[in-house]
Amino acid sequence: MKGTIQNGFGDPNEVLGIGEVATPVIDDDGVLVRVRAASIHIGAVYGVRGLPKVMRLVFKRFIAKSGVIGQNMAGVVEAVGKNVTQLAVGDEVFGSCKGAFAEFAATTSEELALKPTGFTFEQASAIGVSAFTALQALRDHGKLEAGQHVLVTGASGGVGTFAVQIAKAMGAEVTGVCSTRNLDMVRSIGADHVIDYTQQDFTKGEPRYDLIFDNVGAHSLPDMRSVLTTDGLLLANGAPAPAGWFGGLGHPLKVAVLSIFSKQQGRPFVSTENKEDLAALKELAENGKITPVIDQVFPLDSAVDAVAFVGAGHNQGTSVITM
Repeated sequence: MKGTIQNGFGDPNEVLGIGEVATPVIDDDGVLVRVRAASIHIGAVYGVRGLPKVMRLVFKRFIAKSGVIGQNMAGVVEAVGKNVTQLAVGDEVFGSCKGAFAEFAATTSEELALKPTGFTFEQASAIGVSAFTALQALRDHGKLEAGQHVLVTGASGGVGTFAVQIAKAMGAEVTGVCSTRNLDMVRSIGADHVIDYTQQDFTKGEPRYDLIFDNVGAHSLPDMRSVLTTDGLLLANGAPAPAGWFGGLGHPLKVAVLSIFSKQQGRPFVSTENKEDLAALKELAENGKITPVIDQVFPLDSAVDAVAFVGAGHNQGTSVITM
């Protein structure tokens, strides 16, 4: 089969290629999916670049076997192991796997769900890491309640577009922060207010927020806390682009330390993909509460260009590779 292969760490144009690799073999608990679309998360770009460098030991585990990259996809079940009863050949599914940027991917039924009714494969593949991050941040770590005022920075990005929609679905008043070209899009997905960061610094404004979900990390922690309510909470998900050995890790580590001294400070968190939340996201999708924002769609032969495009940092929502 054809797949996107990583041969080292660095610029996507230098360490990625498209080539022939062995079709995955599944065990008795496995599911083989003919991939129709796979989404690109910024974490995949950092994995290709091997940044921050301290994480290269972790990244190596994911490229040690076939070298095929990618995590979230949607497609059609090609084969199932003898212990799999929840899915059957021909089912249209979405979820996670190792090696999504390829014509076939192997995973388990625990990491898959039936594709949301009415969704394209491209849309379904985009309900991945970014959507899990937004859901778990707002619901589990932010304890968001209806009627609260939420500010989402990076509102036009992969996590941000889901966060705006999920916060609205939870009954919150939502302010999205983005650049000029994305203002209309962020409004269109449900933001009650939008702030153009090129024209206005939200930390200098009068509104106070019950929850700030920061996907950028461009402001100091004191400035961010200054626009929180007394019992408000800051969740840090973003940081400046990583560089060097520890670059990008300093911001969340600082948040973790300062959270000890301030009740306004939420601890950094790591999202996890699980079957229960995959079902919750599917329900939100089928009820019209979330619709992935798709920026660019690339064919598999242009997957290297796709990863480089997302790495450039101007992705609106999520970009997708189709097979």
